[in-house]
Amino acid sequence: MVFDAHRHIGVLPAHPFYGGPPVHPDTTARATVKDLLADLDAEGTERALVIPNYGVPDPEIAFSFNELAIEAAQTDDRIRAGLWVSPRPEDEHLTAHALALAREDGVRALKLSFLLGGRATDPACRPMLDRIFHEAERLDLVVHVHTSPGAASDIDEVGHLVDWYADQVPVHLVHFGGGMSGHIKLVGSRFFDWIESGKRVYTDLSWAIGFAPRWLAQEIERRGIGHDRVLFASDQPWGDYAGEYARMTAAAGGGELRERAFRDTFAALYD
Repeated sequence: MVFDAHRHIGVLPAHPFYGGPPVHPDTTARATVKDLLADLDAEGTERALVIPNYGVPDPEIAFSFNELAIEAAQTDDRIRAGLWVSPRPEDEHLTAHALALAREDGVRALKLSFLLGGRATDPACRPMLDRIFHEAERLDLVVHVHTSPGAASDIDEVGHLVDWYADQVPVHLVHFGGGMSGHIKLVGSRFFDWIESGKRVYTDLSWAIGFAPRWLAQEIERRGIGHDRVLFASDQPWGDYAGEYARMTAAAGGGELRERAFRDTFAALYD
């Protein structure tokens, strides 16, 4: 059985990314719960955490898909919902509404990404970060955090969220640092240091570049910790299910890490 700890729902408008013409790069995005369920059926995915699609630099679009994620979770028991939230002061009213929705059946996570603005170390964002993590603790939710190299999504920035909040709230670092520098920082020591210090930190290997999954698996085996902190995630439509599945299978082999990454850790966090 395969449990997918990170995929999206909602179709974004075309956008002129990086100064080019308006495009739809997320070609497999799904606008309806019916289409999402068809994908799960085709893949054989038994459980999935479904999060609003985002990427266009307009946070209101991501917020608008929260109800769709809840609809998916309340339509089929295979699905759990993650809701988009934002620490930016200008998004306070939208985040307040999202946190009110977090009490709905099927909601198991809150999603943070600084790709659409804000920064973990920006003092203006700290009050809403405190509020988001307080609600996550109160409602027993996981906080998903996007990572990618450089700027506000770098592990040097978002790692502060683990330091500040992961004693009380599970923090799922999406994409395992998101690139070369993040992978080396995390596998080299930081991921395991957090685990040893008692932080409730988790990750997935979507977007991970060539060497990282195998190195992480080797370090988990060598250190004897971390087997229960890694999840499989497709990141559909931005990721590729078949590719992510193959990479995780090759790295994890046939032992305990495979069973936990594809099923057991998801069940512990999200079921």
